[in-house]
Amino acid sequence: MNGAQTPSPRDEAAVPPSLGTGPRDAQAAPAVHDDPWEMALRQFRVAADRTTLTPAVRDVLEHPEREFTVNFPVAMDDGSTRVYTGYRVLHSTALGPTKGGLRFSPQVWINEVRALGMWMTWKCALAHLPYGGAKGGVACDPGALSVPELERLTRRFATELRPMIGARIDIPAPDVGTNSQVMAWFMDTYSMHEGYSVPSVVTGKPLTIGGSAGRQDATGRGVMIAAREAARMRGVPFAGARVVVQGFGNVGATAAVLMAAEGCRIVGVSDAFGGLYNSRGLDLDALRRHVAATRRVEGFAGGEAVTNAELLELPCDFLVPAAIEGQITARNAARVNAQIVVEGANGPTTPDADAILEERGILVVPDILANAGGVVVSYFEWVQDLQAYFWSEAEINAHLTRIMVDGVARVASVAAVERVSLRTAALLVAVRRVAAALEQRGIYP
Repeated sequence: MNGAQTPSPRDEAAVPPSLGTGPRDAQAAPAVHDDPWEMALRQFRVAADRTTLTPAVRDVLEHPEREFTVNFPVAMDDGSTRVYTGYRVLHSTALGPTKGGLRFSPQVWINEVRALGMWMTWKCALAHLPYGGAKGGVACDPGALSVPELERLTRRFATELRPMIGARIDIPAPDVGTNSQVMAWFMDTYSMHEGYSVPSVVTGKPLTIGGSAGRQDATGRGVMIAAREAARMRGVPFAGARVVVQGFGNVGATAAVLMAAEGCRIVGVSDAFGGLYNSRGLDLDALRRHVAATRRVEGFAGGEAVTNAELLELPCDFLVPAAIEGQITARNAARVNAQIVVEGANGPTTPDADAILEERGILVVPDILANAGGVVVSYFEWVQDLQAYFWSEAEINAHLTRIMVDGVARVASVAAVERVSLRTAALLVAVRRVAAALEQRGIYP
């Protein structure tokens, strides 16, 4: 899962003039340079070309199983009504029920959701979880909504999705622009329709209603573990390593704090508004207090202001893109100044950029491996909810560490044998597992 952010109170000035004034065109794309669905397909085809997939299996895996688009009204605080567009895409159920986050963002559109759903399939397969991949979201700005408006939007969206979700069918989780409170509303709405409490219908919930210890930090912890294992692979000292983190939200901030605890020096961070750089290292405790007070890293006195574009090109040992997809592209990959890129976000590196980084000898730990900690602990939460028996945070972190370490070792071994990048190796492991399940299950009827 990608990092959940706390929705903020309504800021009237932040509402885009066109937001919610009518149904969003389901095929309309925001102003982006790289189509995430085309990225996902290109990555899949590179791996598929190295397998013995039958044409039928390959064709199945290139198409999501189910796509759901809804246009639904929400009553606003001022008495008006706005129509929002939401999506849920289930990519594959070959390995089990689907799993994937829900994001609330103005940039949500169908091809982004398709890509994120496919990447979730590979991520779950790579971690040997009994899940397929899914993703969903609503095209909205959660920061421009009051808490009551956000609750009404969440509950109506949950109601619209009810035919597609369920603890044994499709299990949502938090993602960009959503958090544990949104998941609580979602779970409660579903439970009201069922007539009894169903905590296992979502993950990422508060602890008091069936959430799991360790879930909040799981994605960032997984990124830290993946970075530490990559350092061992490359023979790079982890203690003292310079780290730049793009996206100082839940995933990025957690990864930064945990990497600093391992002795790394966090020299650069950013959020949607801009970034900071300090070659001697940023004071993360002071920075987090500043962000808690101002909701942005901008204005922190302990670093020099840089743009998000400049941040990706700062000299460092580890670059952790933990924001959104399509950040390292053919336009800037030649200027990336890191030894190792650890993808905290989903799809932050385009296929063209991958080729440039590989040619330059920069190791990329791919998203489906590096940021799998969130879905791994979401799986633990789901299992705990189904059994009504909960584990300690120490137990959860120990299991997460084992799965992440084993995953990096498995992918590194395949990469060495096949003489391919870690991304292609990770996809080979995942695609082969899903394809085997499809072939063994057969085609119904």
